[in-house]
Amino acid sequence: MRNQGTLTSWNDEKGFGFITPDDDSRQIFVRIKSFSNRGRRPKINQAVNYTLSSDSKGRPCAANVLFAGKQRTSRIGSSVIALLFIATVAFSSFHLNKIPRLIFWWYVIASLLTFIIYSRDKTAAKNGSWRTPESSLHLLALLCGWPGALIAQQILRHKSKKQAFRVVFWITVLLNCGAFVLLFIPEVSVEVQYWFDVKLKFWISNTVKQFLFKYIKID
Repeated sequence: MRNQGTLTSWNDEKGFGFITPDDDSRQIFVRIKSFSNRGRRPKINQAVNYTLSSDSKGRPCAANVLFAGKQRTSRIGSSVIALLFIATVAFSSFHLNKIPRLIFWWYVIASLLTFIIYSRDKTAAKNGSWRTPESSLHLLALLCGWPGALIAQQILRHKSKKQAFRVVFWITVLLNCGAFVLLFIPEVSVEVQYWFDVKLKFWISNTVKQFLFKYIKID
């Protein structure tokens, strides 16, 4: 059975690198001698297909590697979509004053957190250690972290090929964008503003007080 992936790391001087499978599983080691077409030099982001083998020490590696077509280019459009959306939220919050400004900061913080978690999951995939559940990644995307997820998928090339994951991811994006559009309805905007100005601040204030009383013993 042949597997498909992308050459995401390559040292041309030493003649070896790593293939990231399309299912985002652990990276596979590959040597120059494993490529069937020796007259063509491997390049990063090149799509390949291969068979799984093992070296003399029993470690997994790629064998009978074939170039699968044109070099895969980074999907700049994904990052542009994410950044344009964040810019739209900022414009709506700070210039038009249509939505609470805390919504903008919520998107920024959630996106940064999501990007970090994607990065850690990518590292875990390489090392074969504990992975972040896909359900958690989808929840983060739904809770305003999808711009960061979209950027991470492009830059880190993580969770960018698994079709089942992509379908659910875009559903969470549509649901989140739908909720964002609702904020432009005056009644909804007023209610959200009240929640942020009163209920959220009250919850934060009580949480801080409880922490101080419990751990710092301040009267």
